[in-house]
Amino acid sequence: MKINEVAAKLKISARAVRFYEEKGLFSPAKQANNLYRTFTEKDVWRLQTIISLREAGMSISDIKSALETWDENNKEELQYYLELQRTVMMSEWLQIKQVIDTTDQMITLLKTEKSLPLEHIYRLAEASKKLREQRSSWTDKWDFNLLASTHDEQVASHSGHYADYDEALDIIVESIAPAQNELGLDIGTGTGNLAARFMELNIAMSAVDQSKEMLRLCQRKYPALETRLGNFLALPYLEGQFDFVVSSFAFHHLNDVQQLLALEEMRRVLKPHGRICIADLMVSNAPSDENIDQYPSIQILNDWFESNGFHVKSHQINPLLHILYAYKEECYDAGS
Repeated sequence: MKINEVAAKLKISARAVRFYEEKGLFSPAKQANNLYRTFTEKDVWRLQTIISLREAGMSISDIKSALETWDENNKEELQYYLELQRTVMMSEWLQIKQVIDTTDQMITLLKTEKSLPLEHIYRLAEASKKLREQRSSWTDKWDFNLLASTHDEQVASHSGHYADYDEALDIIVESIAPAQNELGLDIGTGTGNLAARFMELNIAMSAVDQSKEMLRLCQRKYPALETRLGNFLALPYLEGQFDFVVSSFAFHHLNDVQQLLALEEMRRVLKPHGRICIADLMVSNAPSDENIDQYPSIQILNDWFESNGFHVKSHQINPLLHILYAYKEECYDAGS
């Protein structure tokens, strides 16, 4: 096929075809006598792939990397690129949603107060900006990709931050008391140990982690577990997907503002009467004392849950390790 035929078949311009060739995304054969391009079915398929990835919002450089891994038949790396793109798009969607919510609040103020004072506009805009900055500012300071290979050994030691690890996971499962037709989400799943406990009960589970190495090991251990690249602040799911959300030994890696954003994300992906259970290092008071402000405050988390219509139960396992179980009135109360 010639370039105009390919362009017509794919419904793009010949200029776009040349652009992708110039960027090194594909290289059609050229006739020796006149250097005219000759496109094979493989070239057309590759162009269609490029167009689809561009439609998904992927940059030219990322498409090039993805195609290289495709050529190398590196399915794991290709999946990582695609999941990374999904994470970026989800984060952008949440930012747009935040702007819409802020605009809606301004409209509501204008309707109820018949005016929109400058200080109200400023306050809403600043709150929106702060949320956007917090969502984008989280970084993996601990290099969990590097820690992945020894993660299971560390948790098996039941020492340091992982003291009473197995007991905590068992209490989460007991608190959630899942039913056979329910779907759960494990955030910060690591190598999948908590999700696996639910799967042993034949409960369908999905799992999210920001570390591709953690997810790679998780998939090797539990091939049936659906895993997605993502984090607490931009969960790669649409609203109302899950009956329950759980997390263990991961929530404390967020700062105090990000923790509340993470709770909002958990609520977003929950069904109307879903429930949440978190096991982590926590302190009972507000994070104002020295040397403890890095841990979540049970008091602040309780306040958020209660203000959003949840009932909360807490369980202390050791001086730092606590479990919070939050549920709606209509939900099954595991403690009753």
